[in-house]
Amino acid sequence: MKKSLIHGFSLLLFGLLMASCGGKKERSATTNWQYNDQQWGGFEKVDYEGQATGPNLVPVEGGTFTMGLTDQDVTYEWNNVARRVTVSSFYMDETEIANIDYRWYLWWTQNTFGETYPEVWKRALPDTLVWREELEYNEPLVETYLRHPAFDDYPVVGVSWNQATEYCKWRTDRVNEMILIEKGIIDPTPDQKNENNFNTEAYLVGQYEPSVRKNLPDIRTGGERSVRLEDGILLPEYRLPTEAEWEFAALGLLGNQATSKDELITDRRIYPWNGNTVRYQKRNKYQGKMLANFKRGGGDYGGMAGALNDKAFTPSPVRSNWPNDYGLYNMAGNVNEWTADLFRPMTSTDLRDVDNHDLNPYRGNTFMQKTLDPVTGAPAEKDSLGRLQYELADTTTTALRDNYKRPEVYNYLDGDKESLVEYRYGLSSLVSDKARVFKGGSWADRAWWLSPGARRFLEQDKSSRAIGFRCAMTRTGSPTFNDDPAGNTFKTKHKSPKRRYK
Repeated sequence: MKKSLIHGFSLLLFGLLMASCGGKKERSATTNWQYNDQQWGGFEKVDYEGQATGPNLVPVEGGTFTMGLTDQDVTYEWNNVARRVTVSSFYMDETEIANIDYRWYLWWTQNTFGETYPEVWKRALPDTLVWREELEYNEPLVETYLRHPAFDDYPVVGVSWNQATEYCKWRTDRVNEMILIEKGIIDPTPDQKNENNFNTEAYLVGQYEPSVRKNLPDIRTGGERSVRLEDGILLPEYRLPTEAEWEFAALGLLGNQATSKDELITDRRIYPWNGNTVRYQKRNKYQGKMLANFKRGGGDYGGMAGALNDKAFTPSPVRSNWPNDYGLYNMAGNVNEWTADLFRPMTSTDLRDVDNHDLNPYRGNTFMQKTLDPVTGAPAEKDSLGRLQYELADTTTTALRDNYKRPEVYNYLDGDKESLVEYRYGLSSLVSDKARVFKGGSWADRAWWLSPGARRFLEQDKSSRAIGFRCAMTRTGSPTFNDDPAGNTFKTKHKSPKRRYK
């Protein structure tokens, strides 16, 4: 009996020693308190592995580059003077948003809001009449281009900047909802209605209550809790890329770096590929093939019968043509693409001030803040569509800040009172506070517009048969992608799949 007691005590002591050695918890470097320990308050520190790459996104490692036209300005507008800027790392859609993608958005919108708020679905509908021309017979495309399965993989067109922005918001919520479903945190609820639909922000502040399968453990209480921003599980928002991001990604200068040690771009690019021609130049069976879908000359949208060059008279599928060094398709040609920026011509004032705005340059900021409940100070009740309410940043507060003084700054130094610039919209200019930049060239444009530096504008509530869009996403944390759980890295440039020309 005595031996068994001693043996049991020895085993217990050994177990305690092993637990104390193997179960040692991480401590704060500044207070020495333990993280993730209920006895010490339960403050949680996540073992974060890095931002995952969202569906259809490609990592774009940022850096410095010369933004703007570096070649002759054949339009003589001088609205994009070359300047050196830096773009932070981000993610960009591999392809333009296709008809099948946008139709799913329309289907979800009608299914969720159609009975009570049919105007939401109607606002999202593309303008299919963009295909109608007075002296052209394109009438079949009015009915078929968006809806027929033959065009499923073709880029959606007839979508305004406003509609593209709303699509990005919807996509953010659907992707984050699926993340929670796949992690076994919430149950699928495909039949959502009105304000009771999954919205990322509403979920994070506790204003959307999903059907819970199994929440995360709450170390502080010993129970469970919903996902928080601090967990790093949910992705940042999908959004339109800024003009600087779009141009940087289109150039794909990754393939023109001399070595990883030399901070040197070996040759500038006119197009998203090397050389001064729009045809494939290497001596193999693809030599002479068109690298983009564009209008080669007057009345020539695709070449001659039996020898079609870009194999498209209108837009081509989103994964057609040759991707650039980041693996992005159709950053030149096919359809122009919306960017987030408000259009303004470059002025001398902009150039004098450029040193202060050369990191992630962007024109279009309207600083917003969540509308708060005046009693509790918590975010106000979500609106009828299930989204949190926002308002312009408090001007009485911003006036006390050094970094910005006003909530709406899209006219800053170019169109506001301080700049003494007046555009006189409709009289001497088409530039307005709704003019948004689009870039890339299209199936209906000449080769000059394929240059990433070229830029044009259109009112944000208007659309065209030659304009589509793709989404971007902010990279949170490290600018390199070696910590990406999906294993995406950029040690070498993207190798284009040969099957694209078969």
